[in-house]
Amino acid sequence: MQTIHQGYRAIGLLIDINWDRLLFLAAIVSGLMLAAYLGSLGHF
Repeated sequence: MQTIHQGYRAIGLLIDINWDRLLFLAAIVSGLMLAAYLGSLGHF
């Protein structure tokens, strides 16, 4: 049980350290999805 708890804390620490990278990735994905949606609406 202690090993599971320490593993959970380690994952939380990795997320705390790399949250800006996750945010950057989410911004890229959402931008691509928005561009695909706008591209499917018509000819610009």
